[in-house]
Amino acid sequence: MTRHETPRLPSGFRCAAKHCGIKAAGDDLALFYCDRMANAAGLLTRNHFPGAPILLARERLKRGLLRGVVVNSGVSNVATGARGIDDARRMAAAAAAELDVDPAHVLVGSTGVIGRPLPIERVEAGIRGMAAEAGSDPLVGARGIMTTDRVPKAFSLEVEGATVSVVGKGAGMIAPNMATMLVYFFTDAEASSSALREMLWAGARDSFQVLSVDTDTSTSDMVVAMASGAAGPVSPTTLAEAFAGLSEQMAEAIARDGEGATRLLRVTVGGAVDEVEARRIARSVAESPLVKTMIYGRDPNVGRILMAVGKCVECRIQPDRVQAELQGMAVIRDGLRADFDETTLRERLGLDTVEIRIDLGVGSAGGRALGCDLTEGYIEENTAYASS
Repeated sequence: MTRHETPRLPSGFRCAAKHCGIKAAGDDLALFYCDRMANAAGLLTRNHFPGAPILLARERLKRGLLRGVVVNSGVSNVATGARGIDDARRMAAAAAAELDVDPAHVLVGSTGVIGRPLPIERVEAGIRGMAAEAGSDPLVGARGIMTTDRVPKAFSLEVEGATVSVVGKGAGMIAPNMATMLVYFFTDAEASSSALREMLWAGARDSFQVLSVDTDTSTSDMVVAMASGAAGPVSPTTLAEAFAGLSEQMAEAIARDGEGATRLLRVTVGGAVDEVEARRIARSVAESPLVKTMIYGRDPNVGRILMAVGKCVECRIQPDRVQAELQGMAVIRDGLRADFDETTLRERLGLDTVEIRIDLGVGSAGGRALGCDLTEGYIEENTAYASS
């Protein structure tokens, strides 16, 4: 398995992006497609207010076949009623016409402000001519689906002669309950729709499903995979490892790019009674505003870690057995604040990745969570977003 320093799409896959006028500036429309029919699978949000693209995806992913995905940014097409559904279908139809394929084999993704109608005429006009502009650089497509993201996100690797690529977006409203953000996998390896779904589930379990920027589960969460089979068969185990590795890489990239974030936060919990409780406690720590601001301020107020562990009242915890490390330094011993060099810890908290390790001492199960610090930038971003 070889990671590409410069990401690229698999053979037969192409993408394009352009500005169609949804946003004031910057690319706001992306098209990803394959030159042949591809097996497909997806994981979709469980939010009770799913966007029109999610409703359409639920219908079309049942067939397990796709030729392309068209995505807009700036407007999420959520809470838009019957018009929203019609606009999503029109968007898919426009992409299908551009690719000369059946609209039933085109998926739609939308991300942006909730409750505003999609300017569908602009989108339809923008789609025309995109196929002729398409290339193999996934970062181009990634730019077209950005909202508050600061950087485009795309990664790829080679496995047994095949390529697996992932393109994603996400910086805020990140706390998945099924899938997460907008994430698209493309591969020229052979894989059935059922196998793709299993790999998405397995890959998401310890990446997207443990990621939280702000505890808000989006109405538009979507993880989709397409496999063309052009490169032939690949070991199922190796292919699953590729999906899992890229899922983790994308999840960490999204956490690093969290709205206003300056640091990635990794929380690992061990010694729990079971995995469910370990994951719940890890997430409690990663999502705690007091822990997140402690990280941002480089403040060794480590009692906040105990607070975040202890508020999981449904979990089995014995306070005098809890140990914790922050940036490799013991800060909690037997449930009490340990003696440590605060100056050294402040310096280590300035690194771009912060690690918190917790041992509950009551079992052998473990779990983890990914997050980021909380800064003034998050407030500024979200008080201005709807009018930006």
